[in-house]
Amino acid sequence: MKKFTSLVMLLCLLALNVQTVFAQEDAASEDATEEVATEEATEDGDSTDAEESATTEDAETTEQEAEEESGYQAIKQKFIEGGPLFMSLPLMCLILGLAIAIERIISLFYMSINTDKFINEVDDAIVEGNIEQAKDLCRNTRGPIASIYYQGLDRVDQGSIDVVEKAVVNYGSVQMGQLEKGLVWLSLFIALAPMLGFLGTVIGMIEAFDAIKKAGDISPGVVADGISVALLTTVAGLIVAIILQIFYNYIVTKVDSTVNKMEDASISLIDILVKNNVVKG
Repeated sequence: MKKFTSLVMLLCLLALNVQTVFAQEDAASEDATEEVATEEATEDGDSTDAEESATTEDAETTEQEAEEESGYQAIKQKFIEGGPLFMSLPLMCLILGLAIAIERIISLFYMSINTDKFINEVDDAIVEGNIEQAKDLCRNTRGPIASIYYQGLDRVDQGSIDVVEKAVVNYGSVQMGQLEKGLVWLSLFIALAPMLGFLGTVIGMIEAFDAIKKAGDISPGVVADGISVALLTTVAGLIVAIILQIFYNYIVTKVDSTVNKMEDASISLIDILVKNNVVKG
């Protein structure tokens, strides 16, 4: 998990650097295009050149304003206005929470298999009386369902359905815990991000009142900095919590779906063993 978190943070930094490089390249290409257009305009005539130069200057001004007001620059500016200390705390929650969420999503998708096909293959092996083949199939198949099947088949030699069922239930609980790994930390970051934002809000309001006390005035310029910190940190915390909550709900839905498949598959295993007289009911 530490390696994965470090990788995500490195990717975030690389993404910011790549975005800056692309912006610089786009600006350079736009400048080159404008220079070519200006040279062609000079050859066409003085009047045309004057018009195109005016158009080029207007375009440059518009592009510069658009670049300054780009999303990255706006976010960076707000981050600085909110205070690097207080804004960094929700950002850390976002990075760590996303690292956990992405790891869980990848793991859950990796565990997914064609359950019906797997059950039919195990059923065919048991019908042929080849329990070892069924166990090998379980060993070579990823996911919690295959692991549960292996634990149940590994105890069929004891001849009691109760033993097999108990093994399936117990190991199913273990697999459920594996599926929910990391969700506690994700819940922590969801709750912690807005709390850190509210902490920045309180600190910002204290700064605003201290500024009023020193200046002896309640003019907007006196309290602007403190109120800016208060509002921006609150917004940052709430945005982080909303993003992580969406990921959390998706992961919980995926886990519940996997658990339901595990329960259905466990019932199917017991039915298969009883139907083929592998164990006594």
